[in-house]
Amino acid sequence: MTTITNAGVGSGLDLEAIISATLQASNQPKLQKFASRESELSVQLTGIGGIKSVMSKLQDVFEELASPDEFNQRVANVRQPSNAETLGDLVSVRADETATTGAFELNVLQIAKGSRAQTDTSNPANVFTSADEVVTSAAGTLTFTAGSKSFDIDIEAGATLEEIRQTINNNATFGVSANIINTGSESLLVFESSEAGAGNDLVITNNNAELDRLSTVANAGGPGGLVIGAQDSAQDAIIEVDGIQINNSSNVFTNAVQGLTITAQRESEASEVAKVDVEFDREGVTTKIDEFIAAFNNTIDMIGQQSASVSSPLFGDATIRSIKDQLTNALTTKIEGAGDFETIFDIGLSLNENGKLEKQNVVRSLNEALDTNFSDIGKLFTNTGGLADTFGTILENYVDSSGVLKQRQDILNLQKDDLEDDRSNHQFRMQQLESSLRQKYASLDTLIASMRSSGDYLMGQLSSLPGFTRE
Repeated sequence: MTTITNAGVGSGLDLEAIISATLQASNQPKLQKFASRESELSVQLTGIGGIKSVMSKLQDVFEELASPDEFNQRVANVRQPSNAETLGDLVSVRADETATTGAFELNVLQIAKGSRAQTDTSNPANVFTSADEVVTSAAGTLTFTAGSKSFDIDIEAGATLEEIRQTINNNATFGVSANIINTGSESLLVFESSEAGAGNDLVITNNNAELDRLSTVANAGGPGGLVIGAQDSAQDAIIEVDGIQINNSSNVFTNAVQGLTITAQRESEASEVAKVDVEFDREGVTTKIDEFIAAFNNTIDMIGQQSASVSSPLFGDATIRSIKDQLTNALTTKIEGAGDFETIFDIGLSLNENGKLEKQNVVRSLNEALDTNFSDIGKLFTNTGGLADTFGTILENYVDSSGVLKQRQDILNLQKDDLEDDRSNHQFRMQQLESSLRQKYASLDTLIASMRSSGDYLMGQLSSLPGFTRE
């Protein structure tokens, strides 16, 4: 017997509608349940991800606050001379954490510079007819020395003055430059060295007497064709700190005053001085504490957004509630051995009604705490068992790669995977149900069609009998 696959064709009944309604009744509630659960898991993942992100930023802040150096910096404030706007700054000063606070005056007696060697025109044989003059018929080497530094330049046979200039400028290794001055009737050679400091005059020797005009020392000894005048010699930088004279081979003085780097930028005019005031870096500490406040408050805000109301994705979540409690308790715990400041309240901070930090309280402000005892503020954060230690332990427990929040994310992702498996299994079951329904209704459809056909045949036979009337 032929099976009818288009349900209802044989019987004339709307069996397709019956199958569809049966499938819909079984399928729709499950699909809605899957969608609802998927949305629930997704918003929980988003919520935990948001909390983990702000806590990671708070962790970054405390990693910096754990270093005592962050609270022990000094800053050098320099008041330049009144004519600095036209002449430029006299000096620049940078302080590190070893500098002693205090004030002093600076003036610059002399700027360090390198030497300058040029053609000695007192002997006409030293000058050149032009930049194109061939200097040597044989190859040779020029050796440049200044202080402890030295390098060689190979000169090719038949090289002109200009070619030698280019070779030197393309190969010099410690700041030697070559220039040619054309007077109109002759050409002069000038070498400048950036190697500063008394006793570091440029010395140029050679291994070919034809190169004597390019040297300060001749091949056979004695003066070469270049000379360094008294005003062109290399010299030290000289500064005075409260009248005490200090020499240095460069313009950068490191630890001439402990913890300070002083850079001489020009020589003092007349009696002009720069006034330097070395202080604790209050602005730097304030900025660090502001960053801490912002990161903490962002964390509290995010926890509130994700868990505060009934409609929040993590409402009533014990883990999230525990995070907030631990962070708040860490702020209010006394720090042993921290000196004058044992809690955040002692440095002028407070917690408002929303559990967020504010930079003042009824006792004092942060600025007043900085005035009272600058060095003890750092101890509150950096001492063993201080805020950086306590927060570091809490945050590591939650946000590290094996932390609680990562574990929660892993569990939620596994639940999403399980949900996908459930959805696939349900889809398979629905396919099986549809196949089963179609087989059952196909049999019914065939039976009814057969009965109808038999009835029609019987009626046809009866109608041929005499006296049969079909009503």
